[in-house]
Formats: sequence, structure tokens, C-alpha cells
Amino acid sequence: MKRLFLIACLVTFACINIGAQPRDAAQTTLIKNATVLTVTRGTLQNTDVLIRNGKIATVGQNLSAPTGARVIDATGKFVLPGIIDAHSHAMMDGSVNECTKSVTSMARAQDILNPNAINIYRGLAGGTTSALLLHGSCNAIGGLSQTVKFKWGHPAADFIFPGAPTGIKFALGENPKRTNFNIPGLQPRYPATRMGVEEVIRDAFTRARDYKRDWDDYRAAVSRRDQNVMPPRRDLELEPLVEILEGKRYVHAHCYRAEEILMLINLADEFGFKIRTFQHVLEGYKVATEIARHGGMASAFADFWGYKMEAYDAIPYAVPIMTRHGVVSSVNSDSDERARRLNIEAAKMMRYGGLTEEEALKLVTLNPAMQLGVDNRVGSIEVGKDADLAIWTAHPLSVYARVEQTFVDGELLFDRQADIARRAQMDAERKTLEAADPNKPTPGGGPPRAPSAIRRASQHDDDIQDREDHKR
Repeated sequence: MKRLFLIACLVTFACINIGAQPRDAAQTTLIKNATVLTVTRGTLQNTDVLIRNGKIATVGQNLSAPTGARVIDATGKFVLPGIIDAHSHAMMDGSVNECTKSVTSMARAQDILNPNAINIYRGLAGGTTSALLLHGSCNAIGGLSQTVKFKWGHPAADFIFPGAPTGIKFALGENPKRTNFNIPGLQPRYPATRMGVEEVIRDAFTRARDYKRDWDDYRAAVSRRDQNVMPPRRDLELEPLVEILEGKRYVHAHCYRAEEILMLINLADEFGFKIRTFQHVLEGYKVATEIARHGGMASAFADFWGYKMEAYDAIPYAVPIMTRHGVVSSVNSDSDERARRLNIEAAKMMRYGGLTEEEALKLVTLNPAMQLGVDNRVGSIEVGKDADLAIWTAHPLSVYARVEQTFVDGELLFDRQADIARRAQMDAERKTLEAADPNKPTPGGGPPRAPSAIRRASQHDDDIQDREDHKR
């Protein structure tokens, strides 16, 4: 055990230093002569962007740099708002799923965030600056989500997106009924059918409605100065559901098939709340009108399908079709790998569905910002918004484009040239770590066992994560 702990420490230390760059001290930056993709106000040629105190201070031509400002010549380059991933499990390694109950609304993602997860840095290298971190999908009602900014190099508390609305993960279909997880020794757990999933959610909201009424009655009695009342016993499972009923918490629902999407819409309408975002929503194109009528939004894969039965009817035209029906849509990663290539996922929607350039860019910027309720802060390049943006070597919808620099709240958190300059040092450091005793081959041969808590970048999607969690 001691040896494994030492290996984990060394690997974590290596990950931190692979991406670490000196903390950016400049508070004012002037980006000059760029092609600025504002997302909301078109494309601006030969334009400057002034960043001051973490905000976009001015956007225009021939701006002057204040004394002491950092000046970046972006001639021939493109500036895009920071990409926002509306479905991620980054920073949650080893704690994505709490599968022991069908309703785990008391579990909170914000309590276990790992600020040293290397995929944060890799996301920044792909222009991704914010993400919605969701609980896994093994529960009909999962844990509480967390919206974060990728503040690489900062403590975990700095990652919390200030003022972002709170959310929760729901899940429908094969994952919560455990269809795909026949793991030896794993005890069956209710629900086992789509009907059961619906009943679990209905039962939870029935109890939440009663719980809310008890508290409303108690508060009314207190306001009447009634001396003979006792407060109801607190229920941490039901409190988030009451917040949903009161419109204070967003619901992000993992779903695939059209009939279960309609089921959840009907249930939400019955209890008087909204589904904020239908996640994955591979058959959303079949019920796009109903999703729009409900007031829900959609966050899907661009072209990832066929990996299980309920994903067989997925098509690459789904997001464009939902967009044309008035559903605010985005493309997400659900993957540490795709999270750094979301610009290409957006570009696919132009190829498959004929979306315009601006519509495609919105899929990874403004639209996910709306889904997370932070579009007043990020998602477009406008004066007064947070200075979360990236400088690209070419148009971000090109496969040849790469990120040169990424800013979050005006702080430079990824610099490609600085990264390149440090690679020789990082290679030497890696060799030193690999030569350390804990990392030498085991006596019986073969490589040392990797720490199980480190999630590989290639392991993505709720389904894969669910299986891994059950093996722990």
C-alpha cells in the first residue's frame, strides 16, 4: 500500500509539472490586429481586444496599450470566446458515480474536485475554459453538479464559477436500470426497467412536494407566532428536489430514446418544473418540437453513436435538426479527450447539417453558456464579459487550427510557446521519476501497476465510467 501511495504521488507530481507554467501576473493585456469571432456580433477583421481586471474592457481598432500592459500581436490569428463543455466529468476521478441508491441527490460534486487533474491543462490547450461537471448516470436522480472555470494552477475553490446556477443530474434508460453492467457479484438494484426509472423520479418528487408543504406550513406557523410548532426534520435528499420545484436548481437529464424524453417532459410538466438540458439526447431530433415547447435545451454528441442498443437510432443530423426547431443546442464532450477538440465537434455540424459558421461556433460557446445559466458572463466577446478567450493560429473550425494562448478571467493559463520551451526540462523530469525505485518494474516482470484513481484520457462516456466505478 505504501508503495502504491508513493507511485500515485509521483505520477500526480509529474502531471502537475507537465503542464505547470508560471502564474500570470499581468492584469492588462492588449491583443492587436486579430480576426475576432465575437459569436454574437459577427466577425471583426483587424480588431483589438483590451483585457483589464479580468474583463473585456474594449473591442475595436487601433487601441492603445496602457502603460505596463502586455501586448500580443495577433496578426493573422483568430480570437474566439473560451469553449464551454456542457457535459464533463473532469476533476472527479474516482468519484463520478454514487451507485448505491437510485436517488443520490445529497451527493455534491463540488466537494471532491481535483485541481491537479491533467485534463484541465489539456482542455485549456484546446481553448476550453469552462465546464459543467456532472454526476454519473447510474441513478435515476444523481448528485449535484458543479460549473467550473479551468483555473489551472489554482486551488480547487478558485475553480467554482462565481454565481453560476446550481444543477443536478438525472438519468434515463439503460444506465440507471443497469442494463449494460452485468458485473459478477454485483447485486441487482431497483429500477430494472424504464417504467421503474419513471416511478423512482415520480416517487422522489411526490415526497419532495410533501416535504416542501411541511416546511411551508411550519414557516407560516412561525410567521403567525405560533408557539407550538416544531420544524420538520431536515432531509438532504429532498432539499435539492424542493429547489427544483421552486425553480432554483437546473435539471440536466441524461437521455437517449424519444419515448423516455417525452416521459420526462410529461412528468416535469405534471410537477411544474423544467428540464434545463437534455444531455446526450441522441433521439432528440424525433421530438424536437416537444423539447422546444417544453422550453428545454439540448446538449449532444456530434457523431458518437451505435455503442449500445439505445444509441442505434442516433444520427449526425440531430443537433442541426433540433437547432432548426428552435432548441438551443450544444455539442459536449463527456470525455477528457473530446473536451480539447470541441472546436472540431462543432465544425462537424456544418459538414453534416449545414449550420452556418456562427451557428456552429455557438454550439460550443454561447449556447452551452445559456444552458449553464452563465451567458451574461461568458460565451461571446463583448465588453463587460469575463475575459475567457483563446487565440488560435487559424479559424477554430479548421482541423489545422491550434491554440496559441488561453486566458481565463484575463489570466494567461496556457501559452503554447512557453509549453514548448519547457519540454526538454519536463522530459528530463519524467525520466528521473521513471527511474525512481517505486516506478521500476516489479520483481516478477512487467510494468508497475498504475494508480487506479487516475482516469485515462481515452476512458470517456458515462457508460465506461459506470463500469469502472463498479469494479472499484
